[in-house]
Amino acid sequence: MIYKHRTKPEELQILEYLNKRINLPIKEKNYYLALKKGYEGEVMFDNLTEQLQFDCLILNDLLLESNKKTFQIDTLIISSNKVYFYEVKNNEGDHYYESDKIYKFPKVEIANPINQLSRSDTLLKQLILSLGYNIPIEGLVVFINPEFTLYQSPLNKPFLYPTQIKHYLKQLDSITSKITSKHRELADKLICISQVKIEPFIN
Repeated sequence: MIYKHRTKPEELQILEYLNKRINLPIKEKNYYLALKKGYEGEVMFDNLTEQLQFDCLILNDLLLESNKKTFQIDTLIISSNKVYFYEVKNNEGDHYYESDKIYKFPKVEIANPINQLSRSDTLLKQLILSLGYNIPIEGLVVFINPEFTLYQSPLNKPFLYPTQIKHYLKQLDSITSKITSKHRELADKLICISQVKIEPFIN
């Protein structure tokens, strides 16, 4: 079940408002479009996860802190045996993996989401332990855009591709899970400490 809904970021709302009324400088325009695309990808994933039937708690859009380090979780699912979290990417077009880097054709390097996933994994584990819970955690990068392709991707990377998402969610739905008050307490604590933060978008 959806335990924390996603809301459109206030920063994105402000930029949408400005974009309708003024010609944003190219830097701010590109930033706005990137924010908009990222949010749209997250909503696409929400539309799929909200169909899950197994007993779980779904928390969307968490901004957390552990050891004075801030990190964002796009989607987090608490089952009785494991916590799953997802970094959702709405990239499109042809990409390739080379020497632990990702490039968009012909050769434009983009940020490798593995780095962000790894950082979030470490900080989330530390945070959940500090809250008094000892539960396994698994993270995945979800490439949600159906027009995304990644060539030469190693098989051992925690990537979930567009053609794999529905099958993966069916596997989740087959999990035997029974949510208890302790799981709800964990969810409530994560929501309680989740922050609202707006980054400046005009320099």
